[in-house]
Parts: sequence; C-alpha cells; structure tokens
Amino acid sequence: MRIGFIGLGRMGANMVRRLLQDGHEIVAYNRTPEKTREIATEGAEAAFSIAELVTKLEKPRTVWIMVPAGDATEAQIDELLEHLEPGDTIVDGGNTNFHDDQRRQPRLAERGVRYVDAGVSGGIWGLKIGYCLMVGGDREAVEPLEPIFRSLAPEDGYLHAGGPGAGHYVKMVHNGIEYGLMQAYAEGFEIMHASDYDLDLGAIADLWNHGSVVRSWLLELAALAFEAEGQDLAHLKGWVADSGEGRWTVQEAMDRDVPAPVITLSLQARFRSRQDESYGARVLAALRNQFGGHPVRTE
Repeated sequence: MRIGFIGLGRMGANMVRRLLQDGHEIVAYNRTPEKTREIATEGAEAAFSIAELVTKLEKPRTVWIMVPAGDATEAQIDELLEHLEPGDTIVDGGNTNFHDDQRRQPRLAERGVRYVDAGVSGGIWGLKIGYCLMVGGDREAVEPLEPIFRSLAPEDGYLHAGGPGAGHYVKMVHNGIEYGLMQAYAEGFEIMHASDYDLDLGAIADLWNHGSVVRSWLLELAALAFEAEGQDLAHLKGWVADSGEGRWTVQEAMDRDVPAPVITLSLQARFRSRQDESYGARVLAALRNQFGGHPVRTE
C-alpha cells in the first residue's frame, strides 16, 4: 500500500521503517525537515508540507498521524482537512483520549473523510519485534488498511477492537495495567535491594523469566536495565512521568463505579516521585511528634 505518514519521532520513524521493510510505499512528513530527509535516505518519499504530502498520494488517500496527542494532533487533522477529499482516511496512532476520537469521527464523517484510531504499543522495540495494534473505527474504514496493520504488528498482534474510539480506549486501559505491573516490580526489587542479602537483581529478573508466574517482557527489560545501569541505578533520578493514559483509566474507573485501587495507587506513586521533598510527609512527621513525642529529623 501507499500511505502518508506524519510524525517521525522515536516511534513514528521506526514504524515507517517497518512498513518500508514490508514493501509499502510511504510519503513521509515531519515538522522538522531534517528527520524527513533522514527517512528519505532509507526509502521513503519526502514531503515538506501537508499539501505536498497529500498531492503525492493516490485517491483514496490514507494519512497516518503519529504526533503527540492533544493540540498537535488536532492541528494536523485541521490542516489535512483543508486538502483531503471524501473517501480519504485519517489514522491517529498517538496516545489520544478516546473521547476525542468520539468527537472527531462524526465531524470528519460530515466531510466524507474516514477516521481510524490506533492504539500502538511497542515503544522503541517495535521495529524489531512489531507493534501491538488496538484499532478502533467503522469496519469499512478499518478493513482496507489491514495490510498496513498486519505489517506493523507481529503475528496475532493486531485487533479491530470496535467502533470509533475503541482502539484508544483499549490502549488506555492497557497502559493503566502497565502502571500497576511496573509499580509492583519496582516495589519488589526495592525490597530485595534493601535486604541484608547480597542479591544480584539482574540475575533474579532473568531467573523469573524462566518458568515463573511473574515472567514478562517488563522483567526482561528490568534485567537489561540492571545490566546497563548497575543494580543501584545510582545515576538515575527517581522522577517518573505519566503520559495521560493512567489518569484517564482512573477517571474512567470512577465514572463507571469500578474499583481500581492498584492502578490508582500506581498513578499516585508517580506523582510522589516528582517531589524532592514531600510536604505531606512533613505534616505526618509533625503530627506524630505532637501526639506521641515521636522523634523528627530536621534540616
């Protein structure tokens, strides 16, 4: 297939490379032209504006957007709509809130433009092992694009999850679960790191991937991290970002009256990681001192 691709960041560029390797023709555009020129040396056709990208595609056109969710994606969609025609398709592969998909799809349908939302998991490893794709949209919009999805995904790694927004909805919950898994691993390794035993945490992470019920790709990555950084992880700062899906998952759980304590607490742990000094902890220390005379540490 021949498609347009907007956004050549860490994931986007590798997705283009994987599609090229499977014989697809890609017209690539990035806001900074250096990345466009780079991917052009690997077989993509360069475009240096949205208008140019659209003119280089045959009708019906498909354009995949892989830029940060929110304003950046909205801006790309608005600009594309100035050039696309009825029968064309926009695919949003970013970490978009499913509510935005539900709002966009009927708006684009009024213009005759199809809209597909694709939740993408795989990170920087996707080029080699493939991307897990959770796709939402009307069937008539999704099915013509399945050769693209199957090239990007490993075997059995693509699913048409449901109607508009379903792909990003499933990806949102996927990332919420990821928060909980990562937090459990982090707490377990911290307990072992604090023990009186001289434990090789990298070896343990590797061991658990051989027959253990907690084996996972995240544990493989933990073993790689300990090997690369040393098990004290001394030069890393314990500041953990969140990209939004964890918050949205917790909000959806509240909206649906579904208890999700593990995911909620793992999100809160990320917030705590960003405080060099917790004011709340200071209040706790002061209260313990006041009611029980418990010792406090002062600066």
